[in-house]
Amino acid sequence: MKKLLLGLSLSLLASSAFAADAIVQQVADVAPGFSWTGGYIGLQAGYAWGDGDIDQIGGPGFVETDPDGFLGGVYAGYNYQMSSNIVIGGELDFVSAGVDGSGQIFAAPGVPIPGAIATEELNWSGAARLRLGYAVDRFLPYIAGGVAFGDIDVSSNAGGPSFGDTFTGWTIGAGLDYAMTDNLLLRAEYRYTDFGSESFGDPVNADVDLKTNEVRFGIAYKF
Repeated sequence: MKKLLLGLSLSLLASSAFAADAIVQQVADVAPGFSWTGGYIGLQAGYAWGDGDIDQIGGPGFVETDPDGFLGGVYAGYNYQMSSNIVIGGELDFVSAGVDGSGQIFAAPGVPIPGAIATEELNWSGAARLRLGYAVDRFLPYIAGGVAFGDIDVSSNAGGPSFGDTFTGWTIGAGLDYAMTDNLLLRAEYRYTDFGSESFGDPVNADVDLKTNEVRFGIAYKF
């Protein structure tokens, strides 16, 4: 009798274990891991600070503007997740910016013109970037880089010429996307952008350039 009860107990335990394994497998089949493949569109906001220079060609020196300020706009892109969990993608973004700074104008090295100030302002910027990341389920650390564009204005209170143009340069950065739900993606990102340089004046008397560091936060909808 004891042997019979022991045999029945072992049989029940084995059946229970088999049933539990079957349930776990069914759940795994019904609820696969999150996939980053797909398109997305989102909103972003952040803060930028940078190094701005107005070099006086053939003149006494240059003006350092060091602009900073807030920015905000939109971004959209597409990701493709490989079987190795590597994620590749492309992204476009556009932000309106209130990033500006002012600097002293010099008549000669070490000789400032009293009250003469030049201002450099970034009005908007955009970028077309490629992204490379590695998916850890719902977390996606990534690096990104590409071409950057920015609308930059220069003016002064000393009666000099004003200048405005669309600059073209490059940008590189890194960030982390997190899938809070299957459709809602959160983002934190740092990027460095060099907008290149442009010359202005009559005929040409100054070079303008701007480099920025930016911290951005975003929220996107994944299709």
